[in-house]
Amino acid sequence: MVVGKPFLTVEQIQKKNRELAARISADYRGKDLLAVGILKGAFIFFSDLVRLIQVPLTIDFLIASSYMKTETSGEIRLHYNIRENIADKDVLLVEDIVDTGITLNYLRERILNEEPRSLRICTFLDKKERREVDVPIDYVGFEIPNEFVVGYGLDYDNRFRNLPYISVFKKTA
Repeated sequence: MVVGKPFLTVEQIQKKNRELAARISADYRGKDLLAVGILKGAFIFFSDLVRLIQVPLTIDFLIASSYMKTETSGEIRLHYNIRENIADKDVLLVEDIVDTGITLNYLRERILNEEPRSLRICTFLDKKERREVDVPIDYVGFEIPNEFVVGYGLDYDNRFRNLPYISVFKKTA
């Protein structure tokens, strides 16, 4: 297994997080914001982002998965759901990476069934060329090519999450 040089540096990530937080803060001024992080992958991005958002908010999490190593299984598993009552709240769903859109669309539909006042989606990384389901994304950190990346919370087999940058991952024999 090989993890290469930074594809996105710590400095690029921090700058983008400040930009996203400023936009989110402006959009949610005066609203009852509930920020929901999708675990495990989004935990570092989510933590950095919510600390930069300049409006009062509450937080919650959910855990969903569809990946095994580097391939999607196609089956979405919800391991932990939002505990907060989201009815009539402004919900910001925070994801690490969107590729096919299948998992995110599934989560979006579940949340919309709970009748929030609004639902917006923020993703750190967006792989548009892999999209199979059109899901609206309101805030995008970086659009990236179809490469398997690790670091800054993203993993390969639950490893490399602790890298402070994003790197392209190559599996070797």
